[in-house]
Amino acid sequence: MLVLKNLKSMRQWRSEQTTSVALVPTMGNLHEGHLSLVKKAQTLADKVVVSIFVNPMQFGAGEDLDSYPRTLEQDCRLLSDAGAHAVFTPTVDEVYPRGLEQQTRVEVPGISDILCGASRPGHFTGVATIVCKLFNMAQPDVAVFGEKDFQQLQVIRLMASDLSLPVQVIGAPIQRESSGLAMSSRNGYLSTSQREQASLIYQQLCWVKQHLSSASKATSLCRQASQQLSQHGFAVDYFEVRNAKDLTPASNDATEWVVLAAAKLGSTRLIDNLRVANQT
Repeated sequence: MLVLKNLKSMRQWRSEQTTSVALVPTMGNLHEGHLSLVKKAQTLADKVVVSIFVNPMQFGAGEDLDSYPRTLEQDCRLLSDAGAHAVFTPTVDEVYPRGLEQQTRVEVPGISDILCGASRPGHFTGVATIVCKLFNMAQPDVAVFGEKDFQQLQVIRLMASDLSLPVQVIGAPIQRESSGLAMSSRNGYLSTSQREQASLIYQQLCWVKQHLSSASKATSLCRQASQQLSQHGFAVDYFEVRNAKDLTPASNDATEWVVLAAAKLGSTRLIDNLRVANQT
C-alpha cells in the first residue's frame, strides 16, 4: 500500500491508474465501520484510496479538534491488511495553503442548516468544502461514505450533483457494536458505563421505528423517545423523523422515512439513525 503525503504524489498515482478508482474519505482513528467502507469500495472499483485528514474547517469553537485521536501508523496497518491500494495523508497546509480564513468555501443551502447543522453552524460548509477538494485532488470515479452520518451523506450527494462533479456518491450501512451502538471514533471518549448506556439511543430509534405507522405519529413518538433519553442522562439535541430522500419534514407521501437522533452523553456527542419504509 502506498502512502501519498501530498497533492503531487496523489495526482501522480491517480494519473497512473488505468482502471476505476474509489475514494473513502476519513478523519482516521479507524475502526470496523471504516473498514467496512473499504470493503464496499472494493466491490465498486478496481483500486481504492483512503484519505485521512482531520479537517479543521468542520470543527466549531469548543469542539474536539485538538483532542481528536490521531492514530496514523495504526490506521495504515489496518488499511494495508484490508487491501487498500493507497492512503492519502495531506497536511493542513497542503489542503488549505492560503489558510482557513482565505479558503474558498462550498455551501449547500437548506439541508446544511437543519438537524446537526442547526446546532453546529458552519459544520457542513466545512464538510462540503473538504469533500469537494478531496474529489478534485483524488479524482475518483466513486466515493463511499457511511450512512451513520446520514445528513452528511445527503449534503455531499447534493453538492456533487449541484456542481456536476463526475463522482458517484455511495452510502454504506451503519456498523454497530454488539449492544447496537453505532460504531464511531468518538465512542472512545466514553467510559465503560457510558458505552453501555449509549446503546439506549439505538433502542429508542428501534422503538420509534416499530411504532411509526404514519407521519402524524412522528412528533409524539419522538417526544417520548427524547424524554426517555433525557431521563437516562442524555442531553438531547434532536430526535426527529424526516423524509429519507431530502430530509424534509415527515410526510405520508414519502416512500421512506429516517429517524434521526443526536445527543450528548457527558461530553461526547453521539448521532445515529434508522430508515423506515412507509407501509401505508
